[in-house]
Amino acid sequence: MSNNDEFYYQDHIGEIIKRSEKEGMFDNLKGKGKPLELDGDLSYNPDRLLNKVLKNNNVLPAWIQMDKDIEKMKAELAGYSSEYNIRKYVEEINKKIFNFNLSCPPPAQKRKLKLEDYLPNES
Repeated sequence: MSNNDEFYYQDHIGEIIKRSEKEGMFDNLKGKGKPLELDGDLSYNPDRLLNKVLKNNNVLPAWIQMDKDIEKMKAELAGYSSEYNIRKYVEEINKKIFNFNLSCPPPAQKRKLKLEDYLPNES
């Protein structure tokens, strides 16, 4: 680059905003002159924002409902005493866990149940 070459940057958005201000387009905005209502966390977190929007609109992502179902099934498993029923129910829960892991964010994934953790001890 020689001394005659100069980088020129034009801020088109800034120019549009300045022109709009001069034309009075921002004069009658609702809440003008009042402080913004921020939630205290000034960091940009799209996941947190998405969760807030979903919660405010009473929408549960499918994987969260699946998680609730899995936890309910695990609690029910404690009431089983037949080895056959335990084996079948652990298999059913593990299928749900597999589908859950395909649909949830990686940090929320679950480990499959180990059958031996649920079979009665034979002493």
